[in-house]
Amino acid sequence: MLAPEALADRIAELASDRKAADIVVIDLREIVGYTDYFVICTGNTERQTKAIHDAIHQDLKDSNRILPRRVEGQGQARWILMDYLDCVAHIFTPEARSFYRLEQLWGEAPARSVG
Repeated sequence: MLAPEALADRIAELASDRKAADIVVIDLREIVGYTDYFVICTGNTERQTKAIHDAIHQDLKDSNRILPRRVEGQGQARWILMDYLDCVAHIFTPEARSFYRLEQLWGEAPARSVG
């Protein structure tokens, strides 16, 4: 089992491998009790958001035997949420990311860009 920070880093690395843009890891440990990290990234198209999701899902399943507790948004693929409990991945299209502005909602949390 991966530690929460290692899981967030691995998700960010996998997203980067699939050419995700604007990858940000937000540390929520001191702010909320339901997760430790958000990983937020952007795919240029709905097809790319699905490819990013698929890469994260397959690698964590094969390498670490980790499956997400819940996945939402795969059908339309504008915002795919993958809940790994300690880490939640948010994969957006540019329009959806601009609309929901999660980084602004969690602006007080420590964040770092990846890639």
